[in-house]
Amino acid sequence: MTVLELIEAGARQLAHAGVAFGHGTSNAFDEAAWLVLWQLDLPLDTPLDGPQHDPDGVANQAVAPEKQAQVAALLAKRISARQPAAYLTREAWLQGVPFYVDERAIVPRSFIAELLCNGTIDYWLGESTRQVLDLCTGNASLAVLAALSYPEVTVDATDISPDALAVARINVDKHGLQQRITLLLSDGLSGVRGPYDLILCNPPYVNAHSMAALPPEYHAEPALALDGNARGGSDGMDFIRSLLRDAPQHMSEHAVLVLEIGNERAHFEAAFPRLEAVWLETSAGEDQVLLLTREALLHL
Repeated sequence: MTVLELIEAGARQLAHAGVAFGHGTSNAFDEAAWLVLWQLDLPLDTPLDGPQHDPDGVANQAVAPEKQAQVAALLAKRISARQPAAYLTREAWLQGVPFYVDERAIVPRSFIAELLCNGTIDYWLGESTRQVLDLCTGNASLAVLAALSYPEVTVDATDISPDALAVARINVDKHGLQQRITLLLSDGLSGVRGPYDLILCNPPYVNAHSMAALPPEYHAEPALALDGNARGGSDGMDFIRSLLRDAPQHMSEHAVLVLEIGNERAHFEAAFPRLEAVWLETSAGEDQVLLLTREALLHL
């Protein structure tokens, strides 16, 4: 079998097994390509257009039987374990940047990453933007991207989970950002420093009904990073309520908060009906990420 044939066969397996996507890929072919290319130690951006476009390319190379067996074992584990592919490969990519990840931290996929890398939020920043907070940092992917996007800033990256911060340490060291990113153990804003000129936050926000309906791949991730109802609510806004209440005292005068709320816009707007928010466009539309000024928060 060729590389492409292995990927196509793997895609059929994944589709037939009904695995869930959303941790870096959105369909069976892309997921199979990720796993096959990783197992064969091939670049994830390998051209897969087929012989008509790349007759001598990797896609059409024959794969030895023992390598085929290794691919088959990895696909079987993906199906049986119902874990995100990133937990099997110990690697996830966000905006073209590689990150280490394992079961101690949520798989990085925040749409805030797009906004950092494409300059969408630059309008609200300025020369005075120096101190950044990445709240609920997980594996520190947003902290790393912020530091790479804005070489003049320093970043505090915080999480309530010591396990997540251990993964974050791997990524800060991996990208050589030890002098610019400080990792802090903090329950929300309780252990942060500041004041900050920019706060990034991809918090737990999934409502109770959606949590119960999540497929196994999402339940393989730390519930602490997903469940927005830890304080007894059901709309997913428990953490966000305290965040928006306490954030202004940790923000500089012209600071902004960039907040991801996923598919919870209806619950967010119901919880904060008078809050003036700027909804930011991402590849998933204008309902996933919003920006709040300190002034808007003071009038909450």
